[in-house]
Amino acid sequence: MSVLVAFSVTPIGTGEDVGELVAEAVRVVRASGLPNRTDAMFTTVEGANWEEAMAVVRDAVAAVEARCGRVSLVLKADIRRGRDGGLDAKVATVEDYLA
Repeated sequence: MSVLVAFSVTPIGTGEDVGELVAEAVRVVRASGLPNRTDAMFTTVEGANWEEAMAVVRDAVAAVEARCGRVSLVLKADIRRGRDGGLDAKVATVEDYLA
C-alpha cells in the first residue's frame, strides 16, 4: 500500500514571512526517513499506510504549533493498495506523456 499525503502548514498570527516556521515542519518530515518532496506550496510524504503518513503530518503540525498559537493545515491524500513508490511514479507517468 502507498499513502501519499500532500500538506501545507501555515502559522497564523506570526506575520507575513512564515518560512522559518514552515522549515520546522519540513525538518520533521525529512527526519522521518519517509520519501518526501517539498515544493513552493506543499510538502508530500509517502508512507506504507495511513497511520505512518499521518503521524508525520501530526508531528510536523506540532512542531509549528510549538512556536505559534494557531496553525492552518491543508491536506490532500492518495491511498492506493498494491502500489509502492507513488511519489516518483506519478510524476514519471506524466513526464512520459510529455516526452
